[in-house]
Amino acid sequence: MINKINKEIKLFISSIDGIEKNSVSEICEKFKTSISESLKNGHITTNVCMIAGSILKSNPKKLATDLHKRISDLKIFENVDIAGPGFINITLKREDFLSTLNNIYEKNVNYGSSDFGEGKKVQIEFVSANPTGPLHVGHGRGAAYGDALSRILKNTGYEVEKEYYVNDAGRQIDILTASVIIRMLKKELNGFFPQNAYRGEYIEIIGEKFGEEIRFNEASNLINNLPSDAEDEINEIITSLKTKDLMIWNKVKNHSLSIIVELIKEDLSNFNVLFDEWFYESSLGSIKESNSEISSSITKLSKDGIGYKKDGAIWLNTESCGDDKHRVLVRKDGRATYFASDVAYHKNKIDRGFDKLINVWGADHHGYIKRIEASVEALGTSKDKLIVKLVQFANLFKKGKKIKMSTRSGDFYSLKDLIDDIGADAARFYYLSKQADQHLDFDLDLAKSDSKENIFYYIQYAHARIFSIEDKYKKTTKKQIASKTDIKNNSYSKCDELIHEISKFPNLVLKSSNALQPHLIVFYLRDLSQLFHSFYNDNHVLSESEENVELIMFCLGGVKQTIANGLGLLGITPMKKM
Repeated sequence: MINKINKEIKLFISSIDGIEKNSVSEICEKFKTSISESLKNGHITTNVCMIAGSILKSNPKKLATDLHKRISDLKIFENVDIAGPGFINITLKREDFLSTLNNIYEKNVNYGSSDFGEGKKVQIEFVSANPTGPLHVGHGRGAAYGDALSRILKNTGYEVEKEYYVNDAGRQIDILTASVIIRMLKKELNGFFPQNAYRGEYIEIIGEKFGEEIRFNEASNLINNLPSDAEDEINEIITSLKTKDLMIWNKVKNHSLSIIVELIKEDLSNFNVLFDEWFYESSLGSIKESNSEISSSITKLSKDGIGYKKDGAIWLNTESCGDDKHRVLVRKDGRATYFASDVAYHKNKIDRGFDKLINVWGADHHGYIKRIEASVEALGTSKDKLIVKLVQFANLFKKGKKIKMSTRSGDFYSLKDLIDDIGADAARFYYLSKQADQHLDFDLDLAKSDSKENIFYYIQYAHARIFSIEDKYKKTTKKQIASKTDIKNNSYSKCDELIHEISKFPNLVLKSSNALQPHLIVFYLRDLSQLFHSFYNDNHVLSESEENVELIMFCLGGVKQTIANGLGLLGITPMKKM
């Protein structure tokens, strides 16, 4: 029906005396026709006259009067009103209003989906935590956000690929390897452990799974005369271990990395997050290899004149693309920077032919956005192709106390702990209950409670409650709830607010997709569930006339399906029993 209304609106705009083509295009691009927020404003509302009035410097009320006549003359609506300074509110005929329910039953699990994205290829890279230990709850928010976003985009017609970038070539892997070796040598080293090494039970487990003993001649020499500074200490240990036996070093390194990545994959799988691609930083090669991806990207930038040599180093002129200063790609000692790897990685992404790149980063990467955007432009691609979404840290509280999350210290509450504590679905829900770039505090005790204050429980209870009502209906009437029914002229109005609310769902999903904001679906499900619970508490659902009960059950089935579809977009399984 909205499409039909918009067709008439566009014809109306084109017919305005003296209007120019560019004005027609601008108005058509900006105006909105949508399901009204409240039934008090009819079923459908449009702001086209307000938008047109602003662009054309015309009286919006006069435009509204003219459009009102045009739409009223169609005689296909129950009522057409002018509201406020120029809004048009439309009330549908009863049959058309109730047809929403038929639409839900016809589309079923696909209700809310669309082909808006037209099959455009989108890559979403998210989580990408350093493989130095199990995922902690801080990583969980990025995982929930990235996965929900991919589901929503797929649902609105995009071809989506989810990717995890494994940082397996940096210093953090050296520290991990050194941590494991030193832990395996604890007897020879009298329990010594570096200040800046990774701690925790998982380091011990990695060593135990190695399957062979590690032996160094005069192992105690590894810790003789170490500097007092923590960073200098770990650096010297790393150098010594590599020098003593590079073969052992590489074996432990590969073993440790493999174990950690498998732990991460397992935790994510239990969190209902599966990636299409696991991209290893090491696959980009080394700056010492002339044909590596990292070398070829630097060569390209140099040929294009954006990369240049200065003071023995290679720099990228990111300032010309909006960054606040130039950035080093290769240090004067010949070592590539992390930034160089990131440039090569994004060139790889671009070369794979995605229409849109979405990076989901922690909020601490805020200062890194400009230089990545600049590098994308330097590579010959519009920075508009890249979207960076920041995810703020999540603070979890248990029994009133904030939970620690330090991987380096080994004293942290892991994502696995969270899943074991409250379940993957509840965890995902609360991670998604607030806009991703805003700070999030959530109470684990509340997340497990069976109360109205627990929004997750409240929504799941609405879904399960409808299942219970349907079961009771089938037992008392000996009837099955039909997938379709003839309700086109039923005058029972107590369901109208529910029907109106679920009719908003497709537009809400599209809005969530366009804004890249899954939390909008959480808010919607909260409001829909509240509306349902109020309806149930205020009405004797199964005591109405047979005709009205048929409409009620048909309506509640639509509510149930809408809740299920919304939870599905969040990666959450709807519950049938509580």
